Amino acid sequence: MKQSIQILPEQLCNQIAAGEVVERPASVVKELLENSLDARATEICIEVEKGGKRLIRIIDDGCGMGRDDAFLCLERHATSKIHNESDLFALHTLGFRGEALPSIASVCRMQLQTCAQGGDEGWEIYAEGGQVKRAGAIGLPPGTSIEVRDLFFNTPARRKFLRKDETEFGHIADIVTRLALASPAVQFRLLHNGRPLIEVYRQSGLAERIGALLGRPLLADLLPVDVDGGNELKLRGFVSQPSIHRSTTGAMYTFINGRYIRDRVVQHALLEGFRNVLVKGRYPVVVLFLEIDPSLVDVNVHPTKHEVRFRDQRLVHDFITSAVRDVLRPSGWLKEPGAHAGPTTAAVSQPSERPIYPSAPTPEIVREYRKEIQESLQLYGRTPPPLVDRSFNMPVSSESPSHAEADPAETQGFYSSLRIVGQYRNSYIVCQDGNDLVLVDQHAAHERIGFERLRKQFLAGSIERQALLFPVVIELDFREADQFVGQLEKLDRLGFDIEHFGGKSFVLKGVPRFLDQTDAEQLVRDIASETTLIGKSVLAEESLDKVFILMACHGVIRANQALAVPEMSALLKELDAVDFSAHCPHGRPVMVRQSLADIEKMFKRS
Repeated sequence: MKQSIQILPEQLCNQIAAGEVVERPASVVKELLENSLDARATEICIEVEKGGKRLIRIIDDGCGMGRDDAFLCLERHATSKIHNESDLFALHTLGFRGEALPSIASVCRMQLQTCAQGGDEGWEIYAEGGQVKRAGAIGLPPGTSIEVRDLFFNTPARRKFLRKDETEFGHIADIVTRLALASPAVQFRLLHNGRPLIEVYRQSGLAERIGALLGRPLLADLLPVDVDGGNELKLRGFVSQPSIHRSTTGAMYTFINGRYIRDRVVQHALLEGFRNVLVKGRYPVVVLFLEIDPSLVDVNVHPTKHEVRFRDQRLVHDFITSAVRDVLRPSGWLKEPGAHAGPTTAAVSQPSERPIYPSAPTPEIVREYRKEIQESLQLYGRTPPPLVDRSFNMPVSSESPSHAEADPAETQGFYSSLRIVGQYRNSYIVCQDGNDLVLVDQHAAHERIGFERLRKQFLAGSIERQALLFPVVIELDFREADQFVGQLEKLDRLGFDIEHFGGKSFVLKGVPRFLDQTDAEQLVRDIASETTLIGKSVLAEESLDKVFILMACHGVIRANQALAVPEMSALLKELDAVDFSAHCPHGRPVMVRQSLADIEKMFKRS
């Protein structure tokens, strides 16, 4: 019988490995830079020509290599970073698989020059298509220089998939930015066609490196994160205020043990932390470093190591989400632009005699609010029946007593410390904070108050259920069913009546009274899918939040509604008593600030 299985040649094996590791010039830069950082380099220069297609040269002052190591590093599965099986679960380096250099060398013309620290001489090796053509001793300072020319010259099918030079260089710049953010103590210099485009010197901390790479103005709008969660979990870095956002996730830089990752669990946790404070479809600016015991995370599940697998996904997800929400919850950072104050003690308001919203929504209200919210200008400006005590009926003028004259003991929070000037177009409360002018959107402010209190009050009690006339049997796949069983207790607290019918079948018998029954089955299936991906699901809470947002939006003060000064004062005081008071539940800002310098500049007085 003819033999059909054969051992592939070494050169072909290297090219196959290159297909996994080397996707484009940026992949080469990533692998070589990680090697430089693992070699404890303090200065790294990256030179690129034609987007990396013609030339990539990386020079570092790291530990370098001797003659034997220089030749061995071009062999497959040769590495200095792991020695036995246990090292795979205690990784403290960026690279470890020992495939990068031979894979890169197999698809380019490579020149390696290296000299070990304290060595008498350096060594130069020239390889073409993975074959060593020449080698010899040369004089070199300690460190390593690797030159990659004509990438994919021997695999034209791969080369034709490369994009134009500017696109490829953009990917390279992204790689350099990520690794430079993770290593503030290292100097980076990136040149394209001889022009220096990124140059950052050694810096003492992450904040300075963020300012140098992402811009000083952005740094003023970032909030510091430094949380020690125990259980070998730590989170440090910066997140943006909700008013600073981007249209894509490109400004979300997340690292695990110093390694840049683009992981679904981590990204989902971050967006969950910004839920109801960020406009839908927008993404925050984030530079966060998660420190975790290496034995609790597997970084070898993806060839480029962008995705990882956690031993306990739910623990990591909840830790990141709670850390972000704890940073965004207080309004102390509103006091001054760029002032990253710690959490402030919010003024706790006394319960009013007439509630702003009912303690439990009636079926009539729920039926009215079941449609997805799309707030029109006409609805926004419609004046509802008075919801606050109108007995004051005081004129709003510069001579009216302002909130600054109230008892100082009652003005503990940021909003209640503002001096009320008046009301603009019966829609915006005009305030003064020191020398700054502050405008507060009265509808957005009252909407946040109503949402937070309604949600807290509603979830604290027992959620009313509505039994389905015909229970729905839901079939999941085996993986989803295994994970979904652990969610049943939480879903029961949220008002879902679901029983495990055996195997991979579940019976949906009841849903929260305020959710649309027609979407209940699909919602349960979505919850099961999300649980499988990240270890938990927040879709049920999001669905309830949509109802609470809709009810809060329709039951609060609107635009074009005149308020007396005491009413404005009471509204600001109430705003201090709730979390996430800088934005309404839709993510729109509650307040905007104009500094005295900006106002004087408009009047040409600066």
